[in-house]
Amino acid sequence: MSDWTETYRPTTLSEVRGNNKARDQLEEWAKTWDDHRKAVIVHGSPGIGKTSAAHALANDMGWPVMELNASDDRQADVIKRVAGEASKSGTLTGGSGGRRLVILDEADNFHGNADYGGSREVTRVVKSAGQPIVLVANEFYDMSQSLRKFCETIEFRDVSARSIVPVLRDICRREGIEFEEDALRTIAEATSGDLRSAVNDLQAVADGASRLTVDDVVTSERDTTEGIFDFLDALIKEKDAHGALLAAYDVDETPDDLLNWVEDNVPKDYSGGELADAYEFMSNADRWLGRVRATQDYSFWRYATDNIAAGVAASRREPKGGWTRYGPPSYWSKLGRTRGKRDRRDAIAQRIADREGASVATVRQEILPFLSAMTHLCRNRDLTVAMTAAYDLDEKEVSFITGSGADTNKVESVVADAAERRAQETVEHSGSAFFDAPDSDETDSSEKDESTTTETASLEDTFDDAPSSGATSSADGDESADSSADSTDEATDEDGSAEETDDDGQSGLSDFF
Repeated sequence: MSDWTETYRPTTLSEVRGNNKARDQLEEWAKTWDDHRKAVIVHGSPGIGKTSAAHALANDMGWPVMELNASDDRQADVIKRVAGEASKSGTLTGGSGGRRLVILDEADNFHGNADYGGSREVTRVVKSAGQPIVLVANEFYDMSQSLRKFCETIEFRDVSARSIVPVLRDICRREGIEFEEDALRTIAEATSGDLRSAVNDLQAVADGASRLTVDDVVTSERDTTEGIFDFLDALIKEKDAHGALLAAYDVDETPDDLLNWVEDNVPKDYSGGELADAYEFMSNADRWLGRVRATQDYSFWRYATDNIAAGVAASRREPKGGWTRYGPPSYWSKLGRTRGKRDRRDAIAQRIADREGASVATVRQEILPFLSAMTHLCRNRDLTVAMTAAYDLDEKEVSFITGSGADTNKVESVVADAAERRAQETVEHSGSAFFDAPDSDETDSSEKDESTTTETASLEDTFDDAPSSGATSSADGDESADSSADSTDEATDEDGSAEETDDDGQSGLSDFF
């Protein structure tokens, strides 16, 4: 049996159900693409027809499709080769007007080791694309901020049960299956807005049957999760403490992330005493989360959730109404802005840790601050050069530690001197690896000649200085001794091989300096 979700996939935008406004926005984006030349992000819950709408759009516009989805390799080189080439301008493989549609499915999942560099490359492709691009995502805020700002956005909402029922009815008629209207309505209501799941449930129930009744529909309740914005609305405006706690269990967020969401959005509706009480409960939650991090005992999570959900809801003192624009935590955007700096810091710390035999955490907390203080603005230039040579740092890394500009002459000269120093140390520690050893016969011969010459000169000096007579007086002996001492002092002063030293027993210290 074929998959009904593929068999009955909409072929035109007019067949897309439940998102008429989003469908019209997508069509308008395609028709005016030559005016704005921007990519579009289509986001919403799984199974509501985002990818189907993109393919239907391509059919309506007469554009061939180039698709990259979750089953493909997501590394930067693959993105560049597939999506990058497909997005270039050209008419050989293009459809109407020389256009083709590039679809990047699950665009919110470009992260992790397998997707190294993928998100950055997608952003580059989007900025320079010569063809229309549709990025399909389930979680809009899981995408990088730099990518989001270069695209238009269209939100697809969950499909209502009354929009799902006509789709199921049409499938039953095409398959020749009789049905009870209540049976279709039961399936539609059980899928919580997921049209794809509703079609799959219908196929599972109707398999081998000629008539579908309510009794035949035995679909179990789905394990659904509540969206974070719906939860915030319920927590801050609607639910009591018990209801807010139950709603928190249905949100697919850890208590750490939940605390960040609530902390940033509560002040938009709470004020005065109720805001103070809410922050008191959130501070208690933060203490429990700190205990989790310290002990790795995740059973404490429930106490944090109690304070985040029940405590904040109990802090409400008056009814809240109207619509509030909630947003993602500012802490996340701060992390996004500082990600480049943190990556550079960690790369430097890892290199120092490998050399010094320390942990990366120790280097970050103890060693890097000292290096930064001692080499601030490269003022201690010799130390900065030594540090750069020891850890093989480049201009940006030296700039990061010292606080100097990466493109200044000072930093560039430091890096150049460090490279020269490393090369010199390599030669010094290489022994005779870079030089030819002298011939042993020649060495022995030269040493022998030099030794002979020295000995001859010594003998000649001895005979020249010897007295003419063997008998000497004591006075002559004293005079000779004084003359010998003076001669020795003069020789010492002339060749500079010895210095006058004080008789304090400390003359050996000069060997250490």
